[in-house]
Amino acid sequence: MLSVPGRARQRNMFLSRLAAGPWQRERVLLLASLLLLLVGNRRFLAQALAGREALDPSAWGFGLALAAGLVALNFLLLALVAWGRLFKPAVVLMFVLAAGTAFFADSYGTVIDPAMLRNAMHTYWGEARELLGGRLLLWLLLGAALPAWLLWRLPLAPRAWPRALAVRAGSIALALVVLVGAIWAVFQPLSSLMRNHRELRYLVTPGNVLWSAAVVARGSNQPAAGPLLAVGTDAAPGPTLLRAPRPRLVVLVVGETARAANWGLNGYARQTTPELARLPLVSFPDVTSCGTDTETSLPCMFAATGRRQYDERRIRGSENVLHVLARAGVGVHWRDNQAGCKGVCAGFPQDTVASLAPPGLCNDGHCLDEGLLANLEALLPGPRPDAAGAGQPQPARFIVLHQLGNHGPAYYRRVPPAFKHFVPACEQDDLRRCDASAIVNAYDNALLYTDHVLARLIAQLQAREGTLDSAVLYVSDHGESLGEHGLFLHGVPFAFAPDVQTRVPMFLWFSAGFPGARQLDAACLARRAGREPASHDNLFHTLLGLFDVRTTAREAQLDLTEGCTAASAEVVARQP
Repeated sequence: MLSVPGRARQRNMFLSRLAAGPWQRERVLLLASLLLLLVGNRRFLAQALAGREALDPSAWGFGLALAAGLVALNFLLLALVAWGRLFKPAVVLMFVLAAGTAFFADSYGTVIDPAMLRNAMHTYWGEARELLGGRLLLWLLLGAALPAWLLWRLPLAPRAWPRALAVRAGSIALALVVLVGAIWAVFQPLSSLMRNHRELRYLVTPGNVLWSAAVVARGSNQPAAGPLLAVGTDAAPGPTLLRAPRPRLVVLVVGETARAANWGLNGYARQTTPELARLPLVSFPDVTSCGTDTETSLPCMFAATGRRQYDERRIRGSENVLHVLARAGVGVHWRDNQAGCKGVCAGFPQDTVASLAPPGLCNDGHCLDEGLLANLEALLPGPRPDAAGAGQPQPARFIVLHQLGNHGPAYYRRVPPAFKHFVPACEQDDLRRCDASAIVNAYDNALLYTDHVLARLIAQLQAREGTLDSAVLYVSDHGESLGEHGLFLHGVPFAFAPDVQTRVPMFLWFSAGFPGARQLDAACLARRAGREPASHDNLFHTLLGLFDVRTTAREAQLDLTEGCTAASAEVVARQP
């Protein structure tokens, strides 16, 4: 056994041999490319080789071709960015990107695409720090810091620019040949794999990060500069709104990360919505979200077009239902307990739960969702005007409450102690430290609390039934993975996202006077909800229908109240 001085001499000999050189830059790039393969692409290789027999020679050939292609691709990326004095910093940056991305892919099944990168950029510190911890630091230490330290000790061979350009061009050409050859060798199984599992392309690291960053930087999914494209310029109050006997209020509660599979009203084995189950609601059991992350879903669900004609640039560059309602004389207010409205409420009155600072509800950078109800009475429309205002339209108000809801991974932070009913519940920010049942328990406890907050809101509006006709529409922005297929959290690209990330709960509640004032048949609406699927695409048009705002921007077939108002209700009731 070596003494301490002996181990020191051995370490120094290793470092001396490592630093012996000088090293040619292309040799360093090749070694870095191999390391990026090992650090950043474990999940890609595991999923690409899933289902193949270990003793099958074709599986080995397929795996080796993929590895060779990834090394060649990594070499190309490094060769394009690592030049001159930026050589070592550029390579180190690639190590950091690969290690960080691999951590989230391995821990949560995160797929890095442009939407996910934008979502991460707009995540505030209170959310982001829940994803950080000792395991991430370990990944960065082994996958980035250690290679960076070794790289920094390497002396690089000086080379004149003409020769440097020639050698670099030759190495790039060779890498292209290897990449094309590797793809060609396994083209048939690889093309089939990529067609059936398109998400795999966003697991190729660090290419996924660089590609997504380029898309975001280019702004291809951002609205063009200038005013928003006008929508519903002909919006006007309909007859039931003009003749309303009392002020009309619609409260839209935008849930966060609530998935339909765990929603008690949808028949989940656990009753996660006990208070709502006692209320006369119209529940929609089959609802699809517009996206799998808030950054995508929120603008989309308020837009006139939605997922069916999805064009993110157009959605972000156009007015939404808030503008149309305001144009018809409806007062609009947005209250947020999340990371903002993603531009949806820009220019409208708004506040945050944090700014209200309700006593006992805010701590450690987060506020509980009951804070959304703080001083809500001040936002409700007032009583009927006096005789001087007789014959004038009653004041109408649209309030949006944006929840923190079930935002992960720290589901336990969203719940006060009284609602931690399902135990043992995961109380770790790193979900991998908890077993599956504990994760589900923590998630379901957060749903129990959402149920309570929504029931409190409805009780508050019931107390005003004599002076106010109100409706509550609740819908979540997207769902969540709780370990199914090795996935956690959300944000898988929509085209290949699992149902648990795209199926969301939704319901409608009406005060006693609302259906009559709007001439709406709630029983007809309940029958329709039970037999027809719905989606975020219905939201824009249904909100206009609930208020009775008339505009050519409203598409009747997407308004969930269509066919259940006044004369048409009997026709729908007779349908099988």
